[in-house]
Amino acid sequence: MSLFEKNHFFIRKLHSLFGVIPIGLFLLEHLYTNSFANQGPESYNAKVEFLQSLSYVLYIEIFLIILPIIFHGLYGLYVVYIAKNNVLQYNYYRNWAFYLQRVTAVVTLVFVLYHLWALRISSALYGTEVTFASVAEHLSNPWIFAFYVIGLLASTFHFANGLWAFLINWGIAVGVKAQQVFGWITGFIFVILSVMGLQALFAFVA
Repeated sequence: MSLFEKNHFFIRKLHSLFGVIPIGLFLLEHLYTNSFANQGPESYNAKVEFLQSLSYVLYIEIFLIILPIIFHGLYGLYVVYIAKNNVLQYNYYRNWAFYLQRVTAVVTLVFVLYHLWALRISSALYGTEVTFASVAEHLSNPWIFAFYVIGLLASTFHFANGLWAFLINWGIAVGVKAQQVFGWITGFIFVILSVMGLQALFAFVA
């Protein structure tokens, strides 16, 4: 038995935890920061400037954002690979949610990697600033904007549905009734975060 197989339970638990902390928290913070675009360029630029001025921001990004995303994404691809999808045979909501969680995992990973490159890594390499104007210019391409809409919806669904699975896997939502209640709550979270993200996207291109 390989080292991976021996520690598979622990790795799966860690993968689930990383999806909520720190990656999920980063998603919430990122959507909150982008929401300042609704208040105009000055508010958004001030918020971005504040975040970039934080002490040890590079280390925070590497160890609390990038490395957890790499681990969560790579293991997530493995889960997608071994998953047995049977939505055509068992056509009910939770089975579709299971399937969509795997689909959105791939879409979200591609979106996040592109987003990191386009608006973080490239700006660091070439010394350009991330501002309201630069983001607006980036999103002015209709194909890129459409990709961001798809990526946003995939990300918010993957987080919200993953949060529901996390609550079950970690023994927080015990019993059918609790799982149903948290299912409604996480569904509401998906809608709220999606609307919040879409409003920010349209604010950049308004």
